[in-house]
This record gives sequence, C-alpha cells and structure tokens, in this order.
Amino acid sequence: MILHALTKYYDRVASDGGNIASEGFQKQPIPFLIVLNQKGQFIDIQDTRSGEGKKKTAREFTVPKAVKKTSGIAANLLWDVPAYMFGRPKTDAKKDPIKQEEKARDQRNAFIRRIENTFPQEKRDGGISAVLTFLKTANFDAVFKHPYWAEIEKNGDLMSFQLQNDVCLVCEKPTVVDFLQNMESGEDNHQNICLVRGINDVPVRLHTAIKGVWGAQTSGANIVSFNLEAFESFGKTQGFNAPVGSKAEFAYTTALNMLLKKGSPQRMQVGDASTVFWAEKEHKLEVVFADLFGTSTKDDQTQDAKALIAAFRAAQIGVKPELDPQTRFYVLGLAPNAARIAVRFWYEGTVQQVVDNINQHLEDCAIVHGPHQLETLSLFKLLVSTAVQSDAKNIQPNITGDMMRSILNGTPYPKSLLSSVINRIKAEQSRKDQNGKSMQNVSYPRAALIKAILMRETRYYQRNQKEVGMSLDTTNNNIGYRLGRLFAALEKVQEEANPGINATIRDRFYGAASSTPVAVFALLMKLKNHHLAKLEHRGRAVNFEKLISEIISEINEFPPHLSLADQGRFAVGYYHQRQSFYPTKESNN
Repeated sequence: MILHALTKYYDRVASDGGNIASEGFQKQPIPFLIVLNQKGQFIDIQDTRSGEGKKKTAREFTVPKAVKKTSGIAANLLWDVPAYMFGRPKTDAKKDPIKQEEKARDQRNAFIRRIENTFPQEKRDGGISAVLTFLKTANFDAVFKHPYWAEIEKNGDLMSFQLQNDVCLVCEKPTVVDFLQNMESGEDNHQNICLVRGINDVPVRLHTAIKGVWGAQTSGANIVSFNLEAFESFGKTQGFNAPVGSKAEFAYTTALNMLLKKGSPQRMQVGDASTVFWAEKEHKLEVVFADLFGTSTKDDQTQDAKALIAAFRAAQIGVKPELDPQTRFYVLGLAPNAARIAVRFWYEGTVQQVVDNINQHLEDCAIVHGPHQLETLSLFKLLVSTAVQSDAKNIQPNITGDMMRSILNGTPYPKSLLSSVINRIKAEQSRKDQNGKSMQNVSYPRAALIKAILMRETRYYQRNQKEVGMSLDTTNNNIGYRLGRLFAALEKVQEEANPGINATIRDRFYGAASSTPVAVFALLMKLKNHHLAKLEHRGRAVNFEKLISEIISEINEFPPHLSLADQGRFAVGYYHQRQSFYPTKESNN
C-alpha cells in the first residue's frame, strides 16, 4: 500500500514536469565540479555551494543513480568522492598505509572501468572522452594545488565533471542521458510479477537507501530489506523474497527521497518520526498541511490553523479543483531502527476526512489561555509537555505515532498519554525558575492536552459524563473538577494573603490533593481561614468565602482517592479557576 502510493506520486510529479529525476538517475547535491576543456585538460574547480559558514548548501544536479555501496568497492558513474576519482587514500593512523594505498588505487581503477564499460568507444561523446583522457593521464598536480582541494579531501566532498563553457554536467548532456536511458539493465533478466505495480519486471535485489530520516544513518537506510537467512525463503536472497520491479523500486525510492530531503515543504518532524505527506493529485493541502499542525518552518506564520481549515471546509466541489475534498491524501511517519527504517504510522484518506479530523483535534484542544499565547498549539508543543524537562529528546517514541494516528483517524488518544501528562504535572509541582519563584506546573499545553483526552474519552466511552468545557464551568459537579477549582481558590487566597510568596500550597500539596484528597484538604481548609484573616481588604475576603462556598456546595466529602480521569479533571478545574482570576488576560475564547 505504502510503496504503491509512493510510485503513484512519482508518476504524478513526473507527468506534471516536476523537478524529479527520470528512471536511472537521481537528484544529488554536488559541492564541487572538475572543469575540463575538450582535450581533457584540467581548467578549474568550481564551487557550487551557496550560503555562509556551516549553512552552505550545494547545488543539486541530475546524476546517474548511485550504486549500493557496502564494504566492497563500487564506483558511481561520472560522480563520486575524491578517493574514487584520484586514488588518494584518507589518512588513518589505525590502518595499514600500504593497504590504504592499494584500496585507493583499486577505487580509482573501478571508477575508470565503470565509465569505459558503460560507454563503448563508438558511443563516447566529447565529454566522456575528455573525462577518460583526464583520468587516464593522471596529471593531477594542478588539482591538488587548487585552493579548494584541502577542504575537498578533508571532507570527502562529492565531485563531478563539467566541460568548459557548458552549463550542465557531463552526465547531464543529452547524448549521455539518452544513451543511459536506452541501455538494457545489467541485472538478471529473470522477471517476476512486481508486487507493487502488478506487471512483469526484473526484481531488485538491493533497494536504494532512503536518506533524510532523522536519527538514521547519514548514508541512508532501507524500508525493504532482508539481512538474515531467517527472513528468506525458497532459496531466494535479499529483495528477491518480496519481488519489487526495478521501475517500482526506482519510483518509490526517488519519490520518498524527494519528500524527505532537507527543505522539503512536504515533510515535518513529529517527535522522532520524520513525517511526509502528499496527495494523489496536486492539492493545496500539500502546501499547508504542516501549518495545520503548527510545525511550519516559516519565521512569521501568518496563517492560523483554524483559518486554513475554514477555507478548506468552505470550498465547494467543482468550484475550486485544487480544494477538491475527495482527493486522496497520504501521511507517512518514519523512524530509524538500526540500519533500517520503521514505519511509525501510515494514513490514507480523503482531504475532507483529514481536514475534519484535524479540526476536531483543534476544537478538542481549545482552552482558555493568555493573550500572548498561540491560539492553536502545535503537535510538538503538546507532545513536549509530556516529556521530562520538556525536552523533545525525552518524548516517548510510541506516543508520537499513536497521537498522529488518533488525530488523523479521529479516534481516542493513546491510553498512556493521560498518565504521562499527569505524572509530569506532579513531578514539576515544586519546580522553580532561575529567580527561585515557583513555576506553573499545569501549563497551557498540558491543560489543553488533558482537556482533549477527556473530551474524546467522554465522546467515545462515557456519553453520560459531562464534557470538560473550554473555560470555567460552574455547573460541572464532577468531584475531580470541583476539587481542582477548590485547590486553585485556596492557593489564590494564600498568594493574596502573602504578596510575593515564592512557594504556595501547590509546591507541597498538589500531588496529594489531586490523587488522595482526603489526606490534605482538611488541613488546607484550616490554612484557608488563617490566610483569609490576613487579608486587609475585607470585601476581597468575603468574595473568596463566597467562591469557596459555591465550590464546596456540591462536595459532600473528600474522597480517599481520585481515578486517573478525575485527576485529569482536577488539573483542568485548577487551570480554569486560575485563568478566571485574570479575566483581562484571556484571549479569544
């Protein structure tokens, strides 16, 4: 299913004249070019990079498809690292220098043989002849003295060839491209039914590596691979156990590498999952999907997620084809797993379903907040609120994929999510800032996430339970919600009775109050009387007494413990009540 959708996407982009490589080729950043004249003499080294410092990016070229490099020697065609072109071994004190020189010499010979074996004498144009003359002459002194060479050799930068006064590489010349495209495959010509396209094709033994997955090997990793005999059957090796034809293999790997490449507008990072998305035909949702999750890389995000959703939902079928709600849409989340890639999540549905489910997620997360806080919270902000020290590295790996699936399918959030948030709230109840002042443990993202979890639990499993609202709900008589409100009110009394206090009852009692209320609330109610007596403004004290009386009017007794769901309602009730004390700081709600 995934590979088929990717091959269809390749076909779509290729047919639309998009910037994607044709079969047998790939898009590859090449930092440096060896410039030759028609006689094969060295002219210059051209730097294709742009930018400054470490942010320099190399220009992208269309080059023959890379070979699968393992521990042996395998040369790319007309492009590679300096060791293959010039036979210069890397300096490594841990390795035998003689063996290093032998390997470098073999690499250079393999590079030359690859060109000679690919292009017969009668098929060599001026560019191929010039490259072979340059390599065989081996007069590289001018290359090694070039100002760029020290950097190239140190970094092992990729290089290719260009003729003087040409605008394309030698491997991009029309005569070379036409010849390579018309060549018969050097693979075993035994054909099987391709499991992706359903046609007869030569199966691929080793699939092209997928690059750009965060945390995976820089050289790339595989989605399809068989690395042990235990996974093989009927004497078949590697990819022959699941025959994917050469055409389908090229299409899906090319499409996926294009989606994953740096700067791609159709990728976003969700926890440890490198997430890509596309539509079966050109659609505006491809452009704004990341914005809907608040993960846009733009410094100035001018479009609000809710506004974008409103635009999609208002579009009429047939009026704006680019907004066709029945267009199929795909979302794929990938994560590293040793030398392979694991599929974290996979979603296939219509644009209408995607937009409706994302909108439902945003509505479930909507909660009162401060004026300078974002109207919609990104998925990243929600997930990082569950992590230790609010560090993205500590986000639980499985939660990312489960959360994404829940959003896209409109189903309840992961069971472990609520406990993760509540545990973080309790763990940080006494957290201090750099000035020693107590920090709010029930933050906006955590309150929003808990509210969303409870909303979906109620909607799917507890239809008789009152839903948690966006802002303070004085009619909600749930014991957890009421106790959360009461705790917030008691804390506020303490703060006003002791202006500038660095630590409140939250620092000592939040965890116990939210899980075992009977153990602490009797004490807190006694402390309340002491704090009320210290208030200089008696009208303020009367208002607090009225508020506390209203809250406890529906509390018959303090329960010995609260369920996990009610602990969540405790947190939301606490947050709602705290926000109600600052009405001027509420934003649009």
